Amino acid sequence: MADLSVNIGGLQMKNPVMTASGTFGYGEEYADFIDISQIGGIIVKGTTLAHREGNPYPRMAETPSGMLNCVGLQNKGVDYFIQNIYPRIKNIQTNMIVNVSGASVDDYVATAEKINELDDIRAIELNISCPNVKQGGMAFGTTCTGAESVVSAVRKAYKKTLIVKLSPNVTNIAEIALAVESAGADSVSLINTLMGMAIDAERMKPVLSTVTGGLSGPCVKPVALRMVWQVSKAVKIPVVGLGGIMNATDAIEFFLAGASAIEIGTANFIDPTVTLKVVAGINDYLDRHGFSSVKEIVGALKI
Repeated sequence: MADLSVNIGGLQMKNPVMTASGTFGYGEEYADFIDISQIGGIIVKGTTLAHREGNPYPRMAETPSGMLNCVGLQNKGVDYFIQNIYPRIKNIQTNMIVNVSGASVDDYVATAEKINELDDIRAIELNISCPNVKQGGMAFGTTCTGAESVVSAVRKAYKKTLIVKLSPNVTNIAEIALAVESAGADSVSLINTLMGMAIDAERMKPVLSTVTGGLSGPCVKPVALRMVWQVSKAVKIPVVGLGGIMNATDAIEFFLAGASAIEIGTANFIDPTVTLKVVAGINDYLDRHGFSSVKEIVGALKI
């Protein structure tokens, strides 16, 4: 068996497969289907400083080769997470990572400070790229100045591995990645969802309550691959790739493009066992091609 272990900004993982925030709950929800401790990392659903109801329904819609969502970071707030959820998930034998979002820099910092005190949370994924909230979220992630300001402030407050999730809804994602790297990010993850919309022609109305939403699934993979390739050539910190990964072959493509680890999102809704199938598929690929470690294929694209 090949060595699947990777290190993402100081976060040691048994394999490079993680779950994308918002698609895997808090991990517990999938424990009836797979041994969740065999995943490299579980990124729990978006967490904010205060309770959020999210957006009105309907907030999900199927599209050709993908789906739209405008859930809007529904969660009960970081204090609820600490008191009620953390005690249940802290002993899961994998990296439990919290996705952190906020409406202001102060919100991000306050949430990160609270999570910094949790011994069994070894990393956060800073969400500066959510397209489904009116304040904060993507507003910080679409300019170098905005991205740098929030990451720099959180870096002062948070002492463990800091992964920053980037928005694809920008002109030059490499510039944003360089800005967050200079502000102290240990890693970047990309891409978050692309802005999209769906229309009900018979009713002549938008399908989603917010009109627009985040597009994910296989249809976004070519865009995600391109952006991972561009960012991996621009920054020195590890890149985590996500966007339309449905199987091991998709994951391999992201490694070849420069990702050191990957996240699986929408595919979890279709097949709750997909993460471990991808782990096994990566190992099979490495064995068939004579590689002893997954690190050997990171950025190995032949151009």
